Amino acid sequence: MAAMKIDVKGKNLEITPALRAYAEKKISKFEKFFSDGNGEHQSIAVMMMRTEREVHIAELTIEYRGLVLRGEGRTVDMYNSIDEAVDRIERQWNKFKTKIQRRFQGPKLGEMAPPADDGLGAGAADRDFRIVKVKRFPYKPMAVEEAIMQMELLGHDFFVFTNADDDQINVVYKRSDGNYGLIEPEF
Repeated sequence: MAAMKIDVKGKNLEITPALRAYAEKKISKFEKFFSDGNGEHQSIAVMMMRTEREVHIAELTIEYRGLVLRGEGRTVDMYNSIDEAVDRIERQWNKFKTKIQRRFQGPKLGEMAPPADDGLGAGAADRDFRIVKVKRFPYKPMAVEEAIMQMELLGHDFFVFTNADDDQINVVYKRSDGNYGLIEPEF
């Protein structure tokens, strides 16, 4: 059984055999990262390609054991967009591996004191508060540490999850001092 299922799709765009082969070849290099040898936990990679106003967009999503990696490329050439999306996923994976290693080895000396950030966003009062996009994601209970890693991999400032310890919905978030916070419900 293959370690990774690759699905290449087009939205308002015809996927040529050459384009499909190129995308599959680029994505298949991740099989070595997501292979557990016995094929029980198959990873899924979905490449969605589309064009918007002469901009070629390639969105790559890889799911493996509840871990979700996303990368997007936007260029004037679909092949370059695919390369950009794959490069972003590779950077996320390397960041993830580094975080795992640091968990066991501890931070380096230069990482002990993160730079200060005032956390004040310009123009916050001028924003129009309306929902412009709805995101859906795979649901599974997880530990707080796993939620923090998922948040970092997605590049978000917060992450909503169900805590595996108490089955309650929690939120982890990145604080302006570089540390993390946890919001737990209180009834």
